[in-house]
Amino acid sequence: MITVYGIKNCDTVKKSLKWFDAKGFEHKFHDFRVDGIDAKTIEGWLAEVGGKTLINKRGPSYRNLSDADKAVLENDDAAAAAILAVNPTVIKRPVVDFGTTRTVAYDEGRWSELAGA
Repeated sequence: MITVYGIKNCDTVKKSLKWFDAKGFEHKFHDFRVDGIDAKTIEGWLAEVGGKTLINKRGPSYRNLSDADKAVLENDDAAAAAILAVNPTVIKRPVVDFGTTRTVAYDEGRWSELAGA
């Protein structure tokens, strides 16, 4: 089962969910704000895709972090995971989990490849 992680009011997440619906791919939505996200899951994402890909530095959530937290996000994946678990809106969206592989951001081509379309 494909899991789409994000927040429900994010336009890119909405667009992603519509794409999966239109293609008929079975999926579920995991809302960071409603369902939360644990640091262990985020650690795995950081190990797989890296902080440069996973962390959204352009949004207001990142800008509102303390300078100390921003420094941790740059240098320490284990500690970064804890910060992101408390501030999940700093995570670039959507994160799409295909079971063995994760993607970050909107990527129809990669999703088609991974979902076997």
